[in-house]
Amino acid sequence: MKLNTIKTVSRSDFVNMGPIQLRQPIPTRTIDNIDPFILLHHYGPYEISELNNPFDLGPHPHRGFEPITFLIEGEQFHRDSLGNESVVKAGDVQWTTAGRGIIHAEAPTKDFVKKGGTLEGIQLWLNLPAKKKMIEANYQHVANHDFRLVTSDDSKVKIQIIAGELEGVYGRIKTQTTVNAFMIDVELGGEFNFAIPASHHSTIYLLKGEVLINAAENLKLNENQLIEFNQDGEGFSIKGNAEMSKLLFLSGEPFNEPVTTYGPYVMNTQTEIMEAMRDYQMGKMGFLPAN
Repeated sequence: MKLNTIKTVSRSDFVNMGPIQLRQPIPTRTIDNIDPFILLHHYGPYEISELNNPFDLGPHPHRGFEPITFLIEGEQFHRDSLGNESVVKAGDVQWTTAGRGIIHAEAPTKDFVKKGGTLEGIQLWLNLPAKKKMIEANYQHVANHDFRLVTSDDSKVKIQIIAGELEGVYGRIKTQTTVNAFMIDVELGGEFNFAIPASHHSTIYLLKGEVLINAAENLKLNENQLIEFNQDGEGFSIKGNAEMSKLLFLSGEPFNEPVTTYGPYVMNTQTEIMEAMRDYQMGKMGFLPAN
């Protein structure tokens, strides 16, 4: 296998988002986006209790992209203007297609806050192409135990296929565009070679532990945590350098379209942003009560 060369290696530094701090590896001063991936937030681990619950996000709108949550630890309650209500637990994924507009809210469940515990997850913004930005909104929630796995020959690398395909194994999430999303657990010494479609932009992000990529670049928590690959090979290799490591791999066909963002909207032009703000104020994205 010809390995994809590494385009960028970057940290995952903390930024302030209201009352909380979270890691923001995309975007940064050096990475605007990894088309079609617009934003990646790594929140937590936070110790949640009745005295400390800063991650209670009330109703807010989205349009023009897909906000996705990969929950690593804890419990969150999701509700939206389509009428969906679900408890998202550790290892689950919620994949929202905002399309023309959706209003949703999420927070640690009341039971989780009462008993206390650790909350950690990934919030990913996956862009939609211009021709799909105004499609009907949709919500998917897949439980951890329902995802299919690919396991390395040494059984030390386990790959959860969330969306897309790896070695003939397909994800449970139905996608609007051609993307792969894998959650990867790697034990010490575990090795695996991943194939990347030639047409895809791709990136890998470290949540925990330490791994060696392409026998050349080390990813380690609180140091370098993200790699963006060039589109010049057939894949990449991984080897575990810690007792247990966890990573998120993402790849997708780039749209090569202009991107304009403002708050919770991702569109192609400033005019479309203004239309989104107007439509939300007029109630065209639905309604969701505060409580």
